[in-house]
Amino acid sequence: MMQMTFRWFGSNHDSVTLEQIRQIPGVTGVITTLYDVPVGDAWTLEDILKLKAEVEAGGLVIAGIESVNIHDAIKIGLPEREEYIENYITTLENLAKADIHMVCYNFMPVFDWTRSDLAKKRPDGSTVLSYDQDLIDKIDPIKMFGEIDKNSTVLYCRDGNRRG
Repeated sequence: MMQMTFRWFGSNHDSVTLEQIRQIPGVTGVITTLYDVPVGDAWTLEDILKLKAEVEAGGLVIAGIESVNIHDAIKIGLPEREEYIENYITTLENLAKADIHMVCYNFMPVFDWTRSDLAKKRPDGSTVLSYDQDLIDKIDPIKMFGEIDKNSTVLYCRDGNRRG
């Protein structure tokens, strides 16, 4: 059975609230993650349950996690990868204990994901992440994030920090 969900960046990182998401017809859950956990660290069961309780208090469920960020040591096979693999396994086990069973993952080295615009304005005024290979090809990889951020519509979270 398909479940309608919405990507939520968390109460400290998103300008959209759970209350607003709950008002979208048919949406019963969110896809989220623990943004404040450094890449490679194991997620504690306590932190996962705290996030789950917040979402459920908002009248929704966590339908999945996107993503448990994978440390570059794993992606490129560095010797210290074993420690990070153990942390990743611990995180997955803790998610299962919290009854969260869908995890998106990304094994791209260096960049977790790439977009040419982090908030491209659509004709109706909404914004979307977008990707244009021609624009990406013109960006120096060392300066990639700065260039993409500079050329994107600036979005600010409720806490005043830039999102992007």
